[in-house]
Amino acid sequence: MNTTQSTTITTATFPGCTPRLLSAQAGREDLAAYRQLGGYRPLADAQALLGEIEASGLVGRGGAAFPLAVKLRTVRDNGLLITAAPVVIANGEEGEPASVKDRWLLRSRPHLVLDGLRLAAAVVAADRAYVYVSDPESAHSVETALGELDSGALGVTVHVLTVQPGYVAGEETAAVRVINGGLAKPTDKPPRPFEAGVDELPTLVSNVETLANLPYVQGNGSAAFRSQGTSLSTGTFLATITGAGKPPVLYELPHGLAFTELLALHGISPENVRGALMGGYFAGLLNRAVLETTLDHETMRRLGSGLGCGAVSVITDDCPVAVAAAVLAYFDRENAGQCGSCFNGTAAMAAAAGALRDGAATKEDVDRLRRWSVLLRGRGACATLDAATNVAASLLDQFPAEVAAHLDKTCPDCAGGAFRAERPYEAQALRQA
Repeated sequence: MNTTQSTTITTATFPGCTPRLLSAQAGREDLAAYRQLGGYRPLADAQALLGEIEASGLVGRGGAAFPLAVKLRTVRDNGLLITAAPVVIANGEEGEPASVKDRWLLRSRPHLVLDGLRLAAAVVAADRAYVYVSDPESAHSVETALGELDSGALGVTVHVLTVQPGYVAGEETAAVRVINGGLAKPTDKPPRPFEAGVDELPTLVSNVETLANLPYVQGNGSAAFRSQGTSLSTGTFLATITGAGKPPVLYELPHGLAFTELLALHGISPENVRGALMGGYFAGLLNRAVLETTLDHETMRRLGSGLGCGAVSVITDDCPVAVAAAVLAYFDRENAGQCGSCFNGTAAMAAAAGALRDGAATKEDVDRLRRWSVLLRGRGACATLDAATNVAASLLDQFPAEVAAHLDKTCPDCAGGAFRAERPYEAQALRQA
């Protein structure tokens, strides 16, 4: 295992997995170091690169796992239809508390992100791009990187935009809304940004880790990209691992890695694992069945869960009921306050889960929580309400014995004080540097 310890966070790659995104050097990689690695290669044929991206199977690393080539092609074609240059946004806001991968990339390898942004802009024929962040240190790192480049070197004008952090601030329509002069809150869809985004132009909004994979595809080709991962979840991904009473670590892992191999890498015994909070807070909880899984999108979907942004919080000593209650309370605080179904729904689910945690809930409260977890799905302008329903539904489905123990007020884990974190399993290290 290749490990780098810095004052912010430990990074590591899986043994035998040559890193594509992480770097062995500590600190920020400057232009000279990035060029020495082959960065900013001339691009002879943007459409040939699009073909390689499509063949690579690269999907978004921000949460939805949508094929990047489809987004690129759609934005390019929409720009051709209206004979106007599209816009590209590198989304590094990373409002997910359990994830630090985007901050690490922006702080440590800003040229890798800008190189990927350059390539995406060339593919869609954009003439304007934005790096959208909420971390001031990330913004400073990117601005420094832009200052190291010659004017016009990227072939696109790049602006860095910093907003106040928030769970909903990184939603793609929230990013567009900010650039258009509004609040960092989601808007109703349609239209989606690929149809009408910044200044009503077709807009590509892509996570910074997704973009950071493009220089590898350009330099090595689709076959090399697919040499790691599975046939449906190709390449490597960045995983922020928290929980289990251990400091967070940012790993670069091949898709398809057995969950137990990740535990061994992180120094956690499978015997101590009760489950995991998957995909950051979005995909909900899994019980000990997680020990039989592999870390890829297709396997997680079969379990009704998801890999999301690659954040995995391992649950050992904490009660899953208390973990779910803490996450739902977070969603209640962080919802945008724009949709009645979300504003009221997250509050209701948080109250029911909190009462369950505290031994004050009835069977009727649990029945209501289950009903809300189904009926409220898909009703918000963004994914916050869906995330809350995922957490509620997965708690009830995956941990029925623990739910019953709380109804009976017999949970041994919560007798001495339940898990009440304001931002459960937050990856604190890089956020407070």
